[in-house]
Amino acid sequence: MLGVATLLDRGLYALFARNADRSRHDQDRLYYRGAAVGVAFDRYMARVYGVSWLVFGCVSLCSAILVAVAPDALIGSTSLWLLGGATTGMVGLVSKRTVVWGSRYYLKWIRARRRERIEQTLPGAVRYLRALAEGSDDQRRMFQRVAAQESYGETGVAFRRVLNHATLTGSFERGLQTVARDTPSEDLLAPFLLKFSEHARQGSDALSRYLQMESRTLSHRQARARQQSRDFLELIAELFVVLLVLPALLVIVLSVLSVLSPRLSQQLYTPFGGISVRSVLVYGSAVFVLWIGIGAAWLIGTIRPPGATPPEYDRPNGVVAVLASVTSNPASASVVAVLLAIVVSGAGIIRSDIHPLNAVLFGYVTGGIIIGGVAARRRRYDDAKDHELRDFVHAVAGHVRLGHPFGVAVERVANDVDLGALTSDVNALAFRLGLVTTADSEPSVHTAALNRFVEQVGTPLAAQTVGLVAGALDAGGDADAVFETLQTEIGRLYHEKRALRSTMAVYVVVGWTTALLIVAIMIAVNNYVLDSFAQLASVSGSTEGIGIVSGAVQPERDRFQCYVVTQSTMLACGWFAGSARGGLYEAVLHSSVLVGVTYAIFSGVGMA
Repeated sequence: MLGVATLLDRGLYALFARNADRSRHDQDRLYYRGAAVGVAFDRYMARVYGVSWLVFGCVSLCSAILVAVAPDALIGSTSLWLLGGATTGMVGLVSKRTVVWGSRYYLKWIRARRRERIEQTLPGAVRYLRALAEGSDDQRRMFQRVAAQESYGETGVAFRRVLNHATLTGSFERGLQTVARDTPSEDLLAPFLLKFSEHARQGSDALSRYLQMESRTLSHRQARARQQSRDFLELIAELFVVLLVLPALLVIVLSVLSVLSPRLSQQLYTPFGGISVRSVLVYGSAVFVLWIGIGAAWLIGTIRPPGATPPEYDRPNGVVAVLASVTSNPASASVVAVLLAIVVSGAGIIRSDIHPLNAVLFGYVTGGIIIGGVAARRRRYDDAKDHELRDFVHAVAGHVRLGHPFGVAVERVANDVDLGALTSDVNALAFRLGLVTTADSEPSVHTAALNRFVEQVGTPLAAQTVGLVAGALDAGGDADAVFETLQTEIGRLYHEKRALRSTMAVYVVVGWTTALLIVAIMIAVNNYVLDSFAQLASVSGSTEGIGIVSGAVQPERDRFQCYVVTQSTMLACGWFAGSARGGLYEAVLHSSVLVGVTYAIFSGVGMA
């Protein structure tokens, strides 16, 4: 299979690679440089043209089939047949050009995403470089340490590209210039790399001063970016509320109009049976609400303020490892939860006294609460570690300022200070630091022990702060200066984390308030409006010239349709609130709880 793909790729390259040199693709080449697709530009364009011709053939064939099977009454003359053939060719050509144009916008989108990720991670990387510069003047080594930290994301990738170009050309400065030319972050990373090269030539003191100034500038810029994200999120929240309230109001309006308009009760015939116009509008509104929820959750994840990105969890390999981490790893819990949700839904569908919709919702609630519960528990545990991590850093810094070696300082903190959730990790760190045998091995042991400590703690804050200590100490930095920088950094990051969480909590309140408002509206409409309309619709004939549709309102059917729209709204509100709170797992938790609460309320009033 791999050989066939290779031969096909070579064939496409031989046929279409020449198109990459055309002037029409100059803009594509510009976007390609910043997109870092991973293949050569001419090979990428050869694949694009190959796909475009495939689309041309498929679309043209389908169009030709439609023309061929058209009734003679519709196409009865030679001129109309020629017109149909020309139209077929034009549709195929338009489809082909659309694929080529689409490839350009794909590159543009990839480039924009890389620019956003660089701008989010560059401030932290510059602060790390500043700490490294206090103990080393080897710029290449400094870039290697930043690139090795996964917490710096796309900026670390850009630094690795600098190192790769420097290895190929034999000049670190040439590597900086090449990446500055190709990076999508033209107004941020590119000038930084060029100025870094300029100040590095002036000496380590000039470089340290520049990095200090640049870190402050980038921090202010990041603060403005956060404020812009908050402003945009406020607009999204307002639009979200409006779009979710409208379907509920539509159901109420349809309940009124169905008494007066016979067209809403008209049956539409489909391959699956007949359905009224009113039902199409109601169920269409439910689908619309679900798409609004998905779109809102996606937007929150896209425009989330820098620093508010939820953590990602990897599922371990092996069944035993997955089962052992079910209570602490949401990714592992999702495997068990999905299986249990399928069992619950299947059992509910088998029972005749449970509606299939409720059976599916029962399964969703079961799995969602399990996954979200584990995620919420893990988040609280990680928050406790981050809180204790700040105290741990301050305690170690105090001992280092008194002249104690780093290993001794950690050991004393481990013995004297109660660090709660961080206790076992600090004890393990103290043990590893105590394995130093010679002065020559001390830096490497410190680095390895701190890296292992970061892995065990497993929070982004640990990677961004303690990882800084490991690199700076290994680079030969003064421990006192390093910990002074670290205290400032961890205090700033912890404060930002709490402030961002408070900001995002507002949108959790918005989601829940909207959900409960919709539930209240639907309960009121069903209890006080539908019965009155049912009595009105039972009247035949006309009253004062107004035609009344007999039997237009059926309370049992209408209550179920209101229930469907309400549960769709609960899912959408839960996805919105949970995504704002903590990403995918929290979205599943909030939506599950809202669906369960809504079912309980509707069952209590006899409407589910």
